[in-house]
Amino acid sequence: MAYELVVVGGGRMGSALVKGLLDSSWANSSDLAIIEPVKARREELEKEFPGVGVFAAMELDQVSPSTGVVLAVKPDQAEGAARLAGTCGALRILSVVAGLSCARIEAVFPGPVAVIRAMPNTPVLVGKGVSAISGGSHVKKDDLDWAESILGSVGSVVRLAEKHMDAVTGLSGPMPAYLYLVVEALIEAGVHQGLPRDVSRAMVIDSFEGSAALLKSTGSSPEELRAQVTSPGGTTAAGLRVLESRAVRSAFLEAVAAAAERSRQLGR
Repeated sequence: MAYELVVVGGGRMGSALVKGLLDSSWANSSDLAIIEPVKARREELEKEFPGVGVFAAMELDQVSPSTGVVLAVKPDQAEGAARLAGTCGALRILSVVAGLSCARIEAVFPGPVAVIRAMPNTPVLVGKGVSAISGGSHVKKDDLDWAESILGSVGSVVRLAEKHMDAVTGLSGPMPAYLYLVVEALIEAGVHQGLPRDVSRAMVIDSFEGSAALLKSTGSSPEELRAQVTSPGGTTAAGLRVLESRAVRSAFLEAVAAAAERSRQLGR
């Protein structure tokens, strides 16, 4: 039978999208299929998503002209997966493969295909992801609307020209890892000052959550909120002075630039 949406790749990203789509009532379980070659993982997916079709490979009878396909595989598997989707007759593709351009996916299809390139980050696993999307040469507004409806089930979505996607890949894609590194360092700093580790961990994580909520709800700029807690000659000023002297700001600029350049290399 043909499905409304076929997700190629049953890893963390693919399964997070399926969960979000089901939770948001975007589709019924019988409308969705997952392609996952690893048997043990297929068995896990069948238990997690009863009613969803779980298969080892994509077949012709799973795809109709209206079927959408999500590519959620590793970069070295993406073009092969896209080629198979084209052979099966797919005409609309949403790719969440890092660094792979719309043109490279279009090139493996036998005819015109609507390719939407996306860069979601890992908070999609808890429905709080941030995704950027851009369309290929055959994409129309309704194709972008379709892609946004899928990714919107697991977080927020922005639309950008594809020329910005490497920058997005360098910024929002790795951003959770950047933040986790900061969280890890601050927890350790609290422990070094004598706090129990569980107390330091709770304080840091809850402070990050609260600070993000404050930043989003007030509409104030980061600079304004930072100034509000930085009294002249106070403790915060002393700590910030050390961070600036160690070029922390510059380190983040260089980290994003390095990640964006790596995305460009992957796309060549």
